Amino acid sequence: MARFCTALRTMSITPFTINVPDPVLTDLQERLARVRWPDEVGTNWTYGTDLAYLKSLIGYWQSAYDWRSQEAALNALDHFQWTRDGRKLHFIHQRSSNEHALPLIMTHGWPGSITEFTKIIPMLTEPQNYGGNADDAFHLVCPSIPGYGFSDAPTAPGFDQMHVAQGNVALMRELGYARYGAQGGDWGSPISSWTARLAPEQVVGLHLTLVFAGFPKHKDDPFEGVTDEERARIDERRSHMSEGTGYQAIQGTKPQTLGYGLNDSPVGLAAWITEKFHAWTHCDGVIENSVSKDELLTNIMVYWITQTITSSARLYYESSHSQNNMFADGRIETPTGAAMFPGELYQPPRAWAAEQYNIVHWTHQTAGGHFAALEAPELLADDLRDFFRPLRGDQS
Repeated sequence: MARFCTALRTMSITPFTINVPDPVLTDLQERLARVRWPDEVGTNWTYGTDLAYLKSLIGYWQSAYDWRSQEAALNALDHFQWTRDGRKLHFIHQRSSNEHALPLIMTHGWPGSITEFTKIIPMLTEPQNYGGNADDAFHLVCPSIPGYGFSDAPTAPGFDQMHVAQGNVALMRELGYARYGAQGGDWGSPISSWTARLAPEQVVGLHLTLVFAGFPKHKDDPFEGVTDEERARIDERRSHMSEGTGYQAIQGTKPQTLGYGLNDSPVGLAAWITEKFHAWTHCDGVIENSVSKDELLTNIMVYWITQTITSSARLYYESSHSQNNMFADGRIETPTGAAMFPGELYQPPRAWAAEQYNIVHWTHQTAGGHFAALEAPELLADDLRDFFRPLRGDQS
């Protein structure tokens, strides 16, 4: 494996520091103070984001939340920007003290960001400090998807999941990594899958927390090999999401219209993102059971300070209108592992996933939801170590 030295390999990769200007924070506080609250009927999030909860969150944002401390914590990690095709791609590149660690590229989703990985990064780079073995260490690369957070947005139509993956493959090549793993959930799942499709000789293993494996229509009995427990899980998740996909229809068809309001109003932005954290975390109706107010607001802040909520939503439009099909040439043969977290949006049977992926590892976790790295970092870290252990090969 080519080794990435501590010096920068190329002038197009430069260190990056998050530094939000004071006037941006002052403007935010002024906007929060001018909010016009809507009326409400019903309770318990039935019609959308709960008014009482959002008022409490905004009050905390105004009086107790400290962006500068969160900014400093993020900057304690190693951030870089890479200029490619005229756009800057932001990424965290956290190397292990174990020189022979396996490189791993982890890709976030929507409405998440690289802030999801802050707790799991040290668990993966220095496992010996968290009850693990140094031989299971990873060199981590965590890019911000183009148009999300600190990565420049695409400026032309058609930039879909495949194009994101092309950038990830190019980044790993630029960093000198000839063998590496890929991991993702939400958008990170198809993006990581495309990464394995595009670089089958480089990607030694693919790990997913959300598996988009559909109904196998070619089978006479699509439920062949599906257990009763798996069928029950399909039904439960379908019921849970029955009124939870409206955001897909809007972002997949008219993201620009949505963007005007969310880019202009921090309360509107918080309501849009918070509703998903309430519905998608394994929180039993109380967000703080899974994610703290600081963690939630820091993720929202990344969208606010970079003004990327509109460009992030466009990925839904581009992907829903894309003609690119990662399974056009058959299933992905890269060894694939999946960790099923109980609060995840969709949990297909293993037999269905095996139609599209070379499944060699399949686990059901006891806690955690859609934002697994943030909600249950210990469980995800353990699963990643277990999955990649036999795939590491000779890293010397």
